[in-house]
Amino acid sequence: MRRRDFIALLSWVVAEWPLAVRAQQSNLPVIGYLSGGEANERVPLTLAFKEGLGELGLVEGRNVAIEYRWAEGNYDRLPALAADLVNRHVTVLTAADAPAAQAAKTATRTIPIAFQTGADALQSGLVKSLDHPEANLTGINEIAGPLAAKRIGLLRELLPDAKKFGFLVNPSNANAALDEMTAEGAARQLGLQIEPIKASREAELISNLSDRPPGQIDGLVVNSDLFLTAHRELILSFCERKSLPAIYPFREYAAAGGLMSYGVSLPTIYRQLGRYTAELLKGAKPQDLPVAQPTKFDFVVNLKAATSQRIAFPPGLIAIADEVIE
Repeated sequence: MRRRDFIALLSWVVAEWPLAVRAQQSNLPVIGYLSGGEANERVPLTLAFKEGLGELGLVEGRNVAIEYRWAEGNYDRLPALAADLVNRHVTVLTAADAPAAQAAKTATRTIPIAFQTGADALQSGLVKSLDHPEANLTGINEIAGPLAAKRIGLLRELLPDAKKFGFLVNPSNANAALDEMTAEGAARQLGLQIEPIKASREAELISNLSDRPPGQIDGLVVNSDLFLTAHRELILSFCERKSLPAIYPFREYAAAGGLMSYGVSLPTIYRQLGRYTAELLKGAKPQDLPVAQPTKFDFVVNLKAATSQRIAFPPGLIAIADEVIE
C-alpha cells in the first residue's frame, strides 16, 4: 500500500470507528455495504458513496450505521459475506460492484438492494427492465463491457500500424467472456488481432505480463475489473518498463502515470450509488427508481507518460481529449 493511501485509510478508520460503535448502541438503521474489492484500495470511492448519502441528509454514525464487508478480490467469498449481512437484518444492501450485486441478489429477495455494476444489468440477469426494475433491486449500470471497443479504437488511432493488441482481463469476472468477445469483434473490424492476457491473482498477473516477449504485442487494452484496478501500479510499472502503449478503463490509471484512459468517472458513479441507497433507506421502492446509466465518458491523455515512453500523440487525438495531463 502506498504511504498516502495508508494514511488516508488510517485517518478514515480512526474517525469512523467511534461513530460506528455509537451507532450500534443507538439502534440506527443499518446499510450493509458489500464489495468484491479491498477496503484500503477503495477508500476514495467509499468516501464518494458517503458524500452521496450526505446529499440526502444521511451521515454515518449520526442517523445511519454502515456494516462493511470486503471480499478483497476473492469473489467466491461474496455469497457468505452477503448472507452474513442479510442475517444481521440490515435495512438496505449496497452492492458496490458487479460480483457483489450478483451475490446480494442471490442472498435476499426482500431487503432493498442498490447496486453498481459494470456488466450489462439486463444481460447478466440482475434486472429485467431498466426503467422499472422488478423485485428488490435498482442501481447504477455503467455498462463497462462495450467500452472495450472504444478503447481499442482510440489505441489504434495512436498506433495506426499496430497488428496485435493484448487484452488484459480477469477470468474470474462474470463478464470476462463477453468482454473478450466485444474486444475481438472490435479488433476484427479494424484489422487487428487480440491476444487475451488472463490473471485473477497477483502472482499470475506478474507472470503473464512478464512472459510477453518484446514486440509480441503492439499495445495493451486493460479491461474494467476490481482486481486489475487494485493492481494498477503493477500494470503501470510493467507498461512503463516495456515502453508499451496502453489504454486503461478509468482516470485513476492516467492520474497515476498511465498513458491514457477512457471510461466513466468512478467517484461520480459512487456518489450516485450513495444517493440511491439513501432513497431506498428513506422508503422509496426499487421499481420506482429506474436503473441509471452514465451519459458522459472521459478520455484522458497523459503527455508526461507519453514523453517518458517516447510516444508521440497525434494532434487530432489530443484535440478530442476531455483532459490532458502535462
